[in-house]
Amino acid sequence: MGIGMGSDGDDGTRVEWREWGQEAFDEAAAAEIPILLSLTATWCDHCHEMDEETYAEPRIAANVNDSFVPVRVDVDRRPRVRDRYNMGGFPSTVFLAPDGSVLTGAGYLGHDGMRQVLDSVRTMWDTKGSGAGRIPRPLREDNPPAGNLTPDVESAMLGQLTEAYDETAGGWGQQPKFPLPDALEFALKRDREMALRSFDAVSANLLDEYDGGFYRFATDPDWSGLQHEKLLDSNGALVRAFANAYLLTGRDEYREPAARTIEFLTTTLWNDAVDAFANSQAPGESDAHSLDATDREVAAEPPVDDTVLAGPNALAIEGLATYAAYTDDERARRYATRALETLQTDLIVEGVVTHAHPETVSDGATAPLLATQARTLSALTTATSVLDPGVSSTAAAVADATIDQLRDGDSFVDGPETGVGLLDHPLRPLDSNVALADALLDLTALIGDETYRTVARELLESFAGASDRFGVQVAQYATATSRLLEGPLVIAVADEPGADLHRAALRMADHEKVVVPDADMVETTPAVESGTARVILGDRSSGVAETPTELSEAVQSVLD
Repeated sequence: MGIGMGSDGDDGTRVEWREWGQEAFDEAAAAEIPILLSLTATWCDHCHEMDEETYAEPRIAANVNDSFVPVRVDVDRRPRVRDRYNMGGFPSTVFLAPDGSVLTGAGYLGHDGMRQVLDSVRTMWDTKGSGAGRIPRPLREDNPPAGNLTPDVESAMLGQLTEAYDETAGGWGQQPKFPLPDALEFALKRDREMALRSFDAVSANLLDEYDGGFYRFATDPDWSGLQHEKLLDSNGALVRAFANAYLLTGRDEYREPAARTIEFLTTTLWNDAVDAFANSQAPGESDAHSLDATDREVAAEPPVDDTVLAGPNALAIEGLATYAAYTDDERARRYATRALETLQTDLIVEGVVTHAHPETVSDGATAPLLATQARTLSALTTATSVLDPGVSSTAAAVADATIDQLRDGDSFVDGPETGVGLLDHPLRPLDSNVALADALLDLTALIGDETYRTVARELLESFAGASDRFGVQVAQYATATSRLLEGPLVIAVADEPGADLHRAALRMADHEKVVVPDADMVETTPAVESGTARVILGDRSSGVAETPTELSEAVQSVLD
């Protein structure tokens, strides 16, 4: 059953929620009162609990309605608001001056906590007014520290992973425990034992053995305290990560979690109305995920938010296409192709990706958002490599629109520097910048245009001055830097997708490689003739390969 909301504030509480927009800020300015911004998500159990336990309390609701302008924002639908005002998790309860600056904020608040905070904010406002507002630090530091890219970036990140590695329970860090798919993939090539033990921990603790799909995270060091929401974006990324672990090992213990998750995505999270993936599944009122198999069979199925968002769909497309590349799984290929068609037809116009499908969200952003553009570009380059070389033209259009509209200096801002609140303050999210750089390297190999490689280099250099301080959450920075400095490994196949030579190229055990199908139509050095393949790594290249066996030998010759 779907639970998508038509607006940001239809939740049944006694609070008179306004939608995010100029009107709410004008109202606060005219009345000279603060804004109470509530950041929530449909999949967030604690958000629903706070609605039921706190905002539904009549005296609290009356207090909020009388002394504040209450604004409710769904964080999935308005990621730029989320990234500026997130107080470390959801719900976030944030108090703003009418100019959008932050007075104070908290996470979940019960009855007593909310009463105290409301009184405190009202006193602060009466004493200092807008002068109490502040601009969060990331919005005050406009330019990241630039530097040179060296192999030390990769070794420093490996050191970070080694230091944060949990020898007892697997994974990285103590609490909360997130699966960190980018870190899993980075470690696969650089510390196989640490990577596989962490894959094992994620599979053993976060995989839903009954319905498939991965839970979002665990609160405790031993992976207990499961948070039972399942999000499309993390599941799509984990399908790709587990598929890559299977590519490296050939072991079903890594293929099967990916297969079970694909089953979940293509059934529970498939939105048939628009031929794409729904955004999330909530834990459900009775937390059915915690029941045993017998009780679960008769329990009500946890609700699904049918909203279709481009970025999470792109991650799912990439995950399914990657799995299909290594297994020839028809189900994964079919659903990846269907969602890809929806993405290209309904959500991309002249390279700008609409954040949300208009049939599932009434006010989806049509301006480019960096995270959405980057994720979409990565999906399109994977689809070009695995499914259809013709997709490369759409990929180039997305890359060009992103560069034209979001590049500011050598790095990229998260969206147009316009809007109410703090949306006019530039934010340069490291993770989205890195995802874009990595995808631009793939695009360079696929269409032979070095312009994109230059942009990727300048982007990565623009953050390099702080790279020794990057945590394991952005392991992809080190992956992208390594691929830029050393390669990436390119297998140019002058044959169509699905041909034996192409299928063999996809299965070569380096998940950071780029396979270029129909390579006789692309400018490569050296050129590749029809029916053959070559392997290229930097300025090194193999001889001609005409069979899968010869191709395997060619890969080894370049790597040795």
